[in-house]
Amino acid sequence: MSRLPTLLVDLEPLRRDRDFRLIWAGQMVSAIGRQVTVVTLPYQLWVATRSPLSIGALSLVQLVPLLAFSLYGGAVADAVDRRRLLLVTQSVLALCSAALAVIALLPRAPIALVYVVAFLAATVSAVDQPSRTSAIPRLVPRERLSMAIALNQAGFQTAGVVGPAIGGLLIAVVGPAGAYLVDAVSYGASLAALVVIAPIPALAGAARPGLTAMVEGLRFARSRAEILGSFIVDLDAMIFGMPQALFPILALTVFHAGAGGYGLLAAAPAAGALVGALTAGWVSRVRFQGRAVYAAVAVWGVAITAFGLATFSLPLALLLLAVAGAADVTSAVFRGTILQLATPDQLRGRLSALHGMVVAAGPRLGDMEATAVAAAFGAQLSVVSGGIACLAGLAVIAWRFPRLGQYQAIRAPLAHDGRRREQPAPGAPTQSAPAGDAEP
Repeated sequence: MSRLPTLLVDLEPLRRDRDFRLIWAGQMVSAIGRQVTVVTLPYQLWVATRSPLSIGALSLVQLVPLLAFSLYGGAVADAVDRRRLLLVTQSVLALCSAALAVIALLPRAPIALVYVVAFLAATVSAVDQPSRTSAIPRLVPRERLSMAIALNQAGFQTAGVVGPAIGGLLIAVVGPAGAYLVDAVSYGASLAALVVIAPIPALAGAARPGLTAMVEGLRFARSRAEILGSFIVDLDAMIFGMPQALFPILALTVFHAGAGGYGLLAAAPAAGALVGALTAGWVSRVRFQGRAVYAAVAVWGVAITAFGLATFSLPLALLLLAVAGAADVTSAVFRGTILQLATPDQLRGRLSALHGMVVAAGPRLGDMEATAVAAAFGAQLSVVSGGIACLAGLAVIAWRFPRLGQYQAIRAPLAHDGRRREQPAPGAPTQSAPAGDAEP
């Protein structure tokens, strides 16, 4: 029992950092609403078309703007007041959800309009995500950054549990239109928090948004093998091992559990991730953070493969998805800490954008991969083959990026000239970075 408090996520940033506390609470409420829309969109498309490819098309529609605009969005976040930028992006996202509610009320709702609004929302998210992520190091001091990242994960995963469950209930009771309207209203909490926090202006000398600024961010990411490797390992897990697009099909045709079962499948990974995030107090004691990333992705791949083999039992399938979710959030905490501490503030918007592109693109590419395989060979084989491919890819990445496996916490971030901007505290652990790592 005496060890229990050290396992729980540290609440110090919520107690001591007012602006972080406000924005964290507001974003969690809006994230719950957003998760309602995340589960409602594919359900609406599946019911309207009965085609797995319609869900894959949704992923493509959302992926294109994220890939096209995220890096520029990160450059904008580095150059302007991030608080003002978030006020604009969150307002537009609320309007997008309201538009989806109106479309769902139309007789024979035009599927093309659903795709158009999804495209617009993804475009705005390409600016919103790097702005939110890169603001965190400005809201908390350096010594509480990893705690704040873990709390952000806990809030996000709470939304991932509550949102899909509410979404499944809303779909069954009031239909897609009511579900989208709940999402639109939830953005009020985020906007209220942004109104009362202090400005987050760009630092002096910030680069103007443009091609040069974007290239600068890409060059920095490529020069740091631990950052680049963390991006690629997450893509491996999400492209091959993410079965989320198949949940409506599995719930309705394999488990025969209806909309409620779909909500449970969608919520199970986030439930496990929430438990993982709330018990993340141990992560600060891990010396080799990169190895922890590899280990977490390995657990993810094994759990997803087993989930694909456990379609005979919904409770067992939910448990395996929860294990996968716990592994995923553990990987996310370590990857997020590595990224933020290895990057100078002048580049955090752009690096956060690159990270956001990976986080957003991976599941959507995974949706397309999973639905294409499911259309040809069935949903169950799609899940199992994806989990196995994830594990095979992880072995290749671990061989190709040894520097990520050797990464240790924590040194000060690099300045543009490659020198450390500040010295680590006496006795603090350092990062091992042997020369000669191969890069793609």
